[in-house]
Amino acid sequence: METASHDILIIGAGPGGYVAAIRAAQLGLNVACVEQEDLLGGTCLRVGCIPSKALLESSEHYATVKDGLKEHGLVIGDVSLDLGALMKRKDRIVKLLTGGIDGLFKKNKIRRYRGTARFAAPNRVLVEGADSVEITAKHTIIATGSVPASLPGIQYGDRIGTSTEALAYPEVPKHLVVIGAGAIGLELGSVWARLGSKVTVVEYLDRILPGMDTGIATIAQRLLKRQGLTFRLSSKVLAARPEGDGCIIEIEGADPIPCDRVLVAVGRAANTQGLGLDAAGIATDAKGRIPVDEHFRTSVAGVYAIGDVIGGAMLAHKAHEEGIACVEGIATGHGHVNYGVIPNVCYIDPEVASVGRTEDELKAAGVAYKMGAFPFKANGRALALGQTDGEVKVLADATTDRILGVHIIGPRAGDLIAEAAAAMEFAASAEDLARTCHAHPTLPEVLKEAALAALGRAIHA
Repeated sequence: METASHDILIIGAGPGGYVAAIRAAQLGLNVACVEQEDLLGGTCLRVGCIPSKALLESSEHYATVKDGLKEHGLVIGDVSLDLGALMKRKDRIVKLLTGGIDGLFKKNKIRRYRGTARFAAPNRVLVEGADSVEITAKHTIIATGSVPASLPGIQYGDRIGTSTEALAYPEVPKHLVVIGAGAIGLELGSVWARLGSKVTVVEYLDRILPGMDTGIATIAQRLLKRQGLTFRLSSKVLAARPEGDGCIIEIEGADPIPCDRVLVAVGRAANTQGLGLDAAGIATDAKGRIPVDEHFRTSVAGVYAIGDVIGGAMLAHKAHEEGIACVEGIATGHGHVNYGVIPNVCYIDPEVASVGRTEDELKAAGVAYKMGAFPFKANGRALALGQTDGEVKVLADATTDRILGVHIIGPRAGDLIAEAAAAMEFAASAEDLARTCHAHPTLPEVLKEAALAALGRAIHA
């Protein structure tokens, strides 16, 4: 077996791994990365964030052309769906971005190994696959991401699968059942509902979008119901199995649900199986996650972990920041992630985005706060766009006025939340945000007005 030596070895080329590799190379380190998939970028680029957003955008255009242009004075004839072309566009975007990372690896002289990695010792990793090599490294970063979580009683097969399969259905299902009302389930459920599916969302909890602001999630559910999605909340799935040409979903205390396809979207689990962590001397917690300290160091010197394998929010941009902070800590002794300002976005229509703490969290912690909300229906740009559903909510400390959280449901909420995150990163107050001049007419004016509302002086309320 070939042998090699590097300053840093990164296991996994997903959002955390590839960014860590590039930053480490920028810092002058000899960097290698092991990835078992042919395409770089991990779940996010291959079968997650990017392809799902491509389908969301295409399906939104389809729905708009079918039903949303009459108010603009545009009358369209019969509209048909070319699902094959829609899927090819999605695949082109994935290929472009994954190929771009391959180019960045070459530009930064990062050695890429194809295969699966397994620890033989704390500083020694065996790679098996297209490349067969034994690697020694001064520092090893585990960035293997996550895999779809499951439930007992689920019989996976041709018609029952995860988000990976739901990104590439060969036809529009007549009836799709989505198990799980988190971001993944709602986004992909929205895609297929727009394309013509009857969509039923089954959720164990009594609400959708767990972790998001309760008030915002309530608005989101109402708007999704208006778009045709049906919700079965407080429902425990006992089994999902194929039956004939379709599937049957068994729910505790309720009649079974027949359908054509089932999307299981009940979260994700740390991908730490098969890494040989025992040989490295690393133990995982009860959920298979790797414990680390504030510098991403595991219990074994020279071995680090970032991203979904260490817990916390399973978000690509969180992994990005952790990858950079980890290698900067290794190279310079300094690296930090501010977990209080990690934004979260669900790309349904309208989008839902949040950063900071929710009202539920503030109440539970006994934090005195003031709240200001402002609707998009009172915003000129939103009216011009014909996208007036939703609102912005700003939460600020009752004493210091420092912004504690911002929660948005509305057009381009995922873009608008960036201003809130930047403001919170610099410890801005609601007064700071309210006194910042915003261009008119623009959607961000709603954020300014919500900040003004928290101070009791919204102009356009």
